[in-house]
Amino acid sequence: MGSTAPGWKDKADAKRQAVLDLIPAAWRLPAPTVPTPKEQPDVTGAYVQQFLSPREIELTEADAPTIVAHTSTGAWTATEVVSAFCHRAAIAHQLTSCLHEIFFGQAIAEAKRLDEVFAATEKPTGPLHGLPVSFKDQFHVRGVETTMGYVGWIGTFEGRRGTGKEKVYESELVREIRALGGVPFCKTSLPHTVMSAETWNNIVGFTRNPHNRLMSSGGSSGGEGALISLKGSPIGFGTDIGGSIRLPAAFCGIYGIRPSFGRLPYAGAANSMPGQNSIPSVCGPLAGSAATLKMMMQAVLAQQPWLHDPAVVDMPWRESLAAVLPASAEELGEVLTFGMCPSDETSAPTPPVQRAFNMVKALIEKLGHQTIEWKPPSHARAVELAFKAYIADGGADIHHHIGLSGEPLQWRIIDHYGTEPIPPLTAVQVFDFNLELFQFRRDYLDYWNSTAALTKSGRPVDAVLAPVSSIAAIQLDKHFHIAGYTPWVNTLDYTAAVFPVTKVDPAIDVVEESYVPLTDLDKAIHDEYNPVTQANTPVGLQLVGRRFHEEKILALVEMLSTALAKE
Repeated sequence: MGSTAPGWKDKADAKRQAVLDLIPAAWRLPAPTVPTPKEQPDVTGAYVQQFLSPREIELTEADAPTIVAHTSTGAWTATEVVSAFCHRAAIAHQLTSCLHEIFFGQAIAEAKRLDEVFAATEKPTGPLHGLPVSFKDQFHVRGVETTMGYVGWIGTFEGRRGTGKEKVYESELVREIRALGGVPFCKTSLPHTVMSAETWNNIVGFTRNPHNRLMSSGGSSGGEGALISLKGSPIGFGTDIGGSIRLPAAFCGIYGIRPSFGRLPYAGAANSMPGQNSIPSVCGPLAGSAATLKMMMQAVLAQQPWLHDPAVVDMPWRESLAAVLPASAEELGEVLTFGMCPSDETSAPTPPVQRAFNMVKALIEKLGHQTIEWKPPSHARAVELAFKAYIADGGADIHHHIGLSGEPLQWRIIDHYGTEPIPPLTAVQVFDFNLELFQFRRDYLDYWNSTAALTKSGRPVDAVLAPVSSIAAIQLDKHFHIAGYTPWVNTLDYTAAVFPVTKVDPAIDVVEESYVPLTDLDKAIHDEYNPVTQANTPVGLQLVGRRFHEEKILALVEMLSTALAKE
């Protein structure tokens, strides 16, 4: 009798089950215990804590600086910390479908090795000694598969039959985290192609928002957003080519930073459209606090990644730009200026996003700092340039990898890439595009510099405050347009960090009956908006700075977050 290879659905189902099977039996939630998203939208806080011991709660609800302070002195063992996060991550996955790869056994074995080294030397292995770190499933970890959400990559190395070398192969960033004493322990979900603001693929399905499981966790680093929001990881790494770190951070109520290209190492990570460097993807951390992001950036840069990744700029951490700032202008001794960019050019923020923006604007002014209207070159033009770069190959790379299994393409991705490739840009067209891109960046730079004439300090604007999306998060059964609010940052290659501000409140965040839509698209978004369904969904904003201003932007985010907490 002949045999046939399993179809894409069989492969996807088998992979999904294989991941679930790696969760120890003692950590599995009995089916009757797990309510539907409608029955229990919010699974954060007390809900997830019921499945953990008091000691596990203590360990997993500490932030990364606190964890490292304890593991580096021997007060906590790496083994107990890593084991606790593995347990919580397992629960997070069962509630939100946030993991693609589980290698808890490997991680716990590494933690035990770190404990043995500490016992013998009485010294930590590095500044991240015993810290669990999660990675979006674009990063290669030795002995662990990478599918990037593609069914056709299952059992292969990036869609190609392996040679055996990939079993010990790791992305540069993963190697550096190990050298710092960090412990990789899981890889998180993403949309196949990584070109979607909603995390869904044919292997794990939807990754849901832990604060409101009727909503998306965002994309494309949505697994990181959900996992960290549920405190299943103290810090993890995502990637961002059009908002893929910032959207999950904002949707899930955590912090994230999109650095400029060349600040952190991307070498050895999988990607869509590798070689498209006009508007490149970058990697960056997501975490529960700005201080944690700072700690991780500082640690990775101490590894001198420019010696190992030729795309990384030789730029060590500049503590002079990163010092914790007093919040008020009086304490600081100078007035800072923030550009106010409340909307894109096609859709206005829905009520909770507008409220969050107004809250932070009022706070900045209360602290004695200056706000000015931000009137730069067209963000719509910036988004147009971004999407021209994303489709430069005509969708050939994406359709090739989807075609390896014959799986269906996510409908949001079809919106941009169609159902089959189109003719790519010619070399001459790419050259012309890069000239257009350069001119736009120069025009924007000139505008930013010109704001010095409008500020009390006589300096150009220090940072720009903007929404991450017109909505708090994507409702899973709705369309919602979000593209205009994030890709402009990628087009300019600016630094941008996200911080949480508030949550959707149905009693406050109602659409006024007199609201007049800006466009047909704006009307569709506001018609779909439902504050009751979206109740408790986090709302975050982004603070944008010039290229390579990561230290300064993180300092400003920490300043604003500290002041928000006191309000």
